[in-house]
Amino acid sequence: MRSDEELMSAVAKGDLTAFEQLVRRHQGSAWNAAFRLVGDLHAAEDISQEAFLRILRAAGRYRPTATFRTYLYRVVTRLCRDYRRKATPSLCQNPDAQVDHTPSPEACASASEEHRAVQEALASLPDRQREAIVLRYYERLSYEEIAGVTGGSRKAVERLLARGRAALGTLLRGMAGE
Repeated sequence: MRSDEELMSAVAKGDLTAFEQLVRRHQGSAWNAAFRLVGDLHAAEDISQEAFLRILRAAGRYRPTATFRTYLYRVVTRLCRDYRRKATPSLCQNPDAQVDHTPSPEACASASEEHRAVQEALASLPDRQREAIVLRYYERLSYEEIAGVTGGSRKAVERLLARGRAALGTLLRGMAGE
């Protein structure tokens, strides 16, 4: 199995099969990150597709100074920032939720309400804090990878995450008190 970086080198030479492999390998992650950053199913689909189109168009300029995954998330987060500047998305239900028919309706309602509250609190964070939280806790990127995506340092990522966690805690406690 070829690495992502090897596939991108092949894409730069016009190998669309290599590009297809990259898309299949990473489309779910790109979509999940976009959804968590913008909170809109259709916008997440558009953003993830646009990210891959931009990567394809820029394949000749790609240099593997970071992992392909970091490069992909950088493109996705920038597109999400542009989207958030232009639109106010509506929050919708969690696309990753597993359908389980055994919980009681009360448990489902409670879980749905908790998810809504977390999504609402996450959506109200400043862009960079939300991006750091999503990339770390939902996409499981390392601090170094997040620094590569955001263009900051590891220390800056640590501070963003600390501020983001604190803000989320405050927002969620405030919502619970409503």
